[in-house]
Amino acid sequence: MQNRYPQSGQYNELTDNIRAWAHDLGFQAAGITDTNLEEAETDLLNWLARGFHGQMDYMAKHGVKRSRPADLVAGTVRVISVRMNYSPSNVRDSWDVLNQGDRAFISRYALGRDYHKLLRRRLALLADRIRLAVAQFDGRVFVDSAPVLEVALASRAGLGWRGKHTLLLSQSAGSLFFLGEIYINLPLPVDEQETAHCGSCVRCIDVCPTQAIVAPYQLDARRCISYLTIELKGSIPVELRELIGNRIYGCDDCQLVCPWNRFARITLEPDFAVRNGLDDAGLVELFAWDEDEFRAKLAGSAIYRIGHEQWLRNIAVAMGNAPSSPAIVAALHGRAEHPSELVREHVIWALSRQSV
Repeated sequence: MQNRYPQSGQYNELTDNIRAWAHDLGFQAAGITDTNLEEAETDLLNWLARGFHGQMDYMAKHGVKRSRPADLVAGTVRVISVRMNYSPSNVRDSWDVLNQGDRAFISRYALGRDYHKLLRRRLALLADRIRLAVAQFDGRVFVDSAPVLEVALASRAGLGWRGKHTLLLSQSAGSLFFLGEIYINLPLPVDEQETAHCGSCVRCIDVCPTQAIVAPYQLDARRCISYLTIELKGSIPVELRELIGNRIYGCDDCQLVCPWNRFARITLEPDFAVRNGLDDAGLVELFAWDEDEFRAKLAGSAIYRIGHEQWLRNIAVAMGNAPSSPAIVAALHGRAEHPSELVREHVIWALSRQSV
């Protein structure tokens, strides 16, 4: 099979095979784009200039390498973009959990195993198949592992369009999927970019608990609950704590109200199945986990990355927002002298709310 596609005239066949191989590896779609991200680069620079990235210094660290693939990986002329569904089956209804203040809401993408390793392995296998077919192939795999504008690339590759909430939307799959990329040196034919289909809908903007979507296609991450519970390492601004509700890891509200997610598909990947009952766990139960239990139960989970201290910080905020109960008050008092100043601060705030 080596060197089967030595000439550009045969790249159409190779492209068809890449789509088939991607499907065989569990990806629901694969598209190809060139490296022209001029419009996305302008948007990125404006977003950074407004400080919307907050403490995510890595968004600015690499300059325009994020929007210029060939600057990041020399020789790149095309990008293969793929998506994989993550919505697990038999999961507790999100709104039901959000409406029960003593339960913990966790973004549905994080209920199972960490997607990074699974997608990276599958993309590496896809790259290996291309390498077997084309001796001159060179490529590099990415899954949130480097400065890559994945939504812009996926949009240009025909996998969907950027919604007003800034996530990628697909007419056939909504937005409940992961994205991954392979930067390649082969001049494959590119796919047509899909037009936007949000129309006049602003449900995602209206539903955002903290009004982080400041305008269509513009997200102030500093107000986003996903940023506050995952990316922010220090104290959560007091004025935003009440708005977080019982969301202890991420927020799905903008996706829950999106009409296109009626087309979202259930994942077939066992790794994305719910673990440890995290789709419907009680705040008191999760707050009781010590560091060893946190590590044991969340090993291999995306949540593991935030660490036990931040986990307790987030749950303390949710408990401050929960309906008052002796169990919650007792649990908070049990952490009132925690070694971490960060945890203590949020526990004290929560107790002040519980005593009102």
